[in-house]
Amino acid sequence: MFKKLGMVLLASSMLALGACGSNPSNGGATEGKGNGGATELKKVSIMLDWYPNAVHSILYAGIDQGYFEEKGLELDIKIPADTTDPLKMVATGDVDFAMNYQPQVVMARAENIPVVGVAPIVRHPLNWLMAPEDSDVESPKDLEGKTIGYPAIPMNEALVKTIIETDGGDSSKVNLVDVNWDLMPAITSGNADAISGGYINHEQVLLKKNGHPVRAFNPVEYGVPDYHELMLVTSEKLAEEQADLVKDFVEVMTKGFEYVQANADEALDKLLERQDASFPLEKDVEEESLSVLLPLMTSNGEAKFGSQSVESWAAVIDWMKEQELIEVDVDADACFIKL
Repeated sequence: MFKKLGMVLLASSMLALGACGSNPSNGGATEGKGNGGATELKKVSIMLDWYPNAVHSILYAGIDQGYFEEKGLELDIKIPADTTDPLKMVATGDVDFAMNYQPQVVMARAENIPVVGVAPIVRHPLNWLMAPEDSDVESPKDLEGKTIGYPAIPMNEALVKTIIETDGGDSSKVNLVDVNWDLMPAITSGNADAISGGYINHEQVLLKKNGHPVRAFNPVEYGVPDYHELMLVTSEKLAEEQADLVKDFVEVMTKGFEYVQANADEALDKLLERQDASFPLEKDVEEESLSVLLPLMTSNGEAKFGSQSVESWAAVIDWMKEQELIEVDVDADACFIKL
């Protein structure tokens, strides 16, 4: 998911796209299929954060259960060709919505890229520090003098530093090695004593399945703010000019979540029917992934699906500035939409 924070590249790419950007939700009405052609549906587009997997089942449920159609919408789901595409395309208006990450939205706004958070989808971090279960790494500070494989992303460097130092260790004594996205081979081969960048709903599940269980350390328990791992994002322009569309989209997404919560098996079957041939899914992995994800899409009854607060944004911004992930002040209140 959180695959690259290439905001400099994103900003420069937007200059080229800005001249040809368009708003695909305007003038995109098509005839509905469920009412004998009597209903006209407005096309609305969303770019995923990654290839379709368990976390996206709420969108497919919205399609299959007719929730989008009830709102007069026809959803066009797009898969990114590059990790910077979702924010880039939504900022320029080439897609209406995108799935992305709260820290990346902060980075974008620090670069004056006009995107806003609409609604959290996964409310809590999935990117946990992982070490083999049978190793002598029983807590993060035990990684002093050891090697951590990671994909050379500044966010991961900040996570490792915060986690280890909060646990009482010295992060300067850790050897961070760029393994790109070969995280699982790095840890299973013993080339790395731990990995940063692996997700508890993906890498941890696959490692366990393949006989390499890991001990995973939740960053929130070690000084990292409880950031939203995945959220719905749109442009400031669309949020201002099409507030009803934003509201309808969130309502559909909420109903999709509630359906998946109550009908996980059926929802996954529908997802598997639609899986991208380039990214085949394993049913047992996606089942386990969804069981990890669903509790993290709410806050133990304290916050409803999709809700967000200025306190959450402020905590993330403060931590990112402290870790020098951003260099300027970012207005927490302007980062998100109040629905």
